Amino acid sequence: MTSTTLPARTRAAGPGRLGPVLRGLAGLAGLAALLQVLPLTGLVSADYLPTTTSILGAFTQLLGDPGFWTALGDTLTGWALGLAIAVAAGVVLGIVIGSVPVLRAATASTIEFLRPIPSVALIPVAVLLYGTDLRSTLLLVVYAAFWQVLVQVLAGVHDVDPVADDTAHSYRLGRWGRVRYVLWPTALPYVMTGVRLAAAVALVLAITAELIIGTPGLGKQIAVAQNSGAVPEVYALVLVTGLLGVAINLAARAVERRTLFWHQSVRGKEAP
Repeated sequence: MTSTTLPARTRAAGPGRLGPVLRGLAGLAGLAALLQVLPLTGLVSADYLPTTTSILGAFTQLLGDPGFWTALGDTLTGWALGLAIAVAAGVVLGIVIGSVPVLRAATASTIEFLRPIPSVALIPVAVLLYGTDLRSTLLLVVYAAFWQVLVQVLAGVHDVDPVADDTAHSYRLGRWGRVRYVLWPTALPYVMTGVRLAAAVALVLAITAELIIGTPGLGKQIAVAQNSGAVPEVYALVLVTGLLGVAINLAARAVERRTLFWHQSVRGKEAP
């Protein structure tokens, strides 16, 4: 019976997993068809909304342009460096602040005051400090992504089971032992959620900084294409940023599943 039951479960799980993918592809196909038809009907001027074929043609030309790949590398560099700094700072400070009740109480109001400040409000400060250098992009990316990680780590530290913590004290584990065996396993799912959120926010801020400040990257290329009237290229570059965001999100989810393979939330999703 086992040999006949397991394949049936596998076959039943296959279409269920493909369902969201197929629906997503159908939605993209519908959007592409709508963009193709609208300019041809005259409802929207082709000067402002090119057809899908024009956008794909500009996208193909971008793939053969060395300057595009340089800009993509600049964007990914700012994104990766800013995200790495934000994650490292958020995890370390989150564990330190969350582990010391007095320190957490003393910093709570400061965190709640600084966290809602939009990163784009710091653009004038970034320009004054670093001009159109990569450091301007890093300042905005780190500030925006840092709070995503810090808040999640603080929540994870707060969620530690008091019984597990008391047991660690009973076994006379030192501070590092309690962090390694009690605090970190509890906080890790929160950390991964913060990293996934920070990865998306970091990309948004990297492209925003390039678009407004003029630091090298895809955002700057979008601004240049807009100023030169290359409308299909603008949409093609926007398409690239969308694909980049999807790729980053999928990669972050894959890392999260791989890291939390032991956690009940991931095991529950992977169960047939």
